[in-house]
Amino acid sequence: MTKEKLTTEQEQLARFAKALGHPIRVAILQMLAKQTCCYHGDMSEVLPIAKSTLSQHLNELKEAGLIHGTFTPPTIYYCINNEKWALAKQLFDNLLAEVDLSRECY
Repeated sequence: MTKEKLTTEQEQLARFAKALGHPIRVAILQMLAKQTCCYHGDMSEVLPIAKSTLSQHLNELKEAGLIHGTFTPPTIYYCINNEKWALAKQLFDNLLAEVDLSRECY
């Protein structure tokens, strides 16, 4: 029996899952999803978190590719990266479809 290598899809899905693994990051994505265009305010005024901590969470979401920010002095505009979000949705949908809930294991 040989060990299987992780697929690119598995690694990408794990990266997205890690980025979504904190409630503040989920709140950030929900806030951005409600915007008709990119958010350009101070998120620390809306979310219950310090600016420095918020910056770390935004970086985690940016590194995963789920959001992107554009710096236009003196403001940063944050938006959901639609292309990466569609990929994340597809990968999560595929994973969830693979789990057969009708099968019971003991």
